[in-house]
Amino acid sequence: MMASNAKTLASCIFCKIVKGEIPSFKLVETDLSLSFLDVGPLSKGHALIIPKYHAAKLHELPDLYLADALPIAKKIAIALGVENYNVLQNNGRIAHQLVDHVHFHVIPKPSDGETEGLVVGWPAQEVSKEELAKLHEEIKNKL
Repeated sequence: MMASNAKTLASCIFCKIVKGEIPSFKLVETDLSLSFLDVGPLSKGHALIIPKYHAAKLHELPDLYLADALPIAKKIAIALGVENYNVLQNNGRIAHQLVDHVHFHVIPKPSDGETEGLVVGWPAQEVSKEELAKLHEEIKNKL
């Protein structure tokens, strides 16, 4: 496990779980990732997948950790036997990230209601094709 800030690493709850300092209900562990049941689940089987590398946001995480995490999410979804589920990853407080360590949620959505699983609003905006074309060029030029 690596970090640019030793103080952040020492106080990070997910780093402590990786080191075994805090117990967890482990599901899958690889050299690069650890998954476990969420202690504050949105639905039965809600799991987290965390890279063993400490990075606060997705863009700070080396790609090989991403390549390891998504197959684990798939395995958990299959093991849960759920037809509907969300795989979620948040970056920053206003995007609902509560722990400053990259993590992925696998959240079963067992019913159509709003009492279990992730509840999402999707405030889609209308945008013109011209605006999309301009944004498309701006982003492509930076990739």
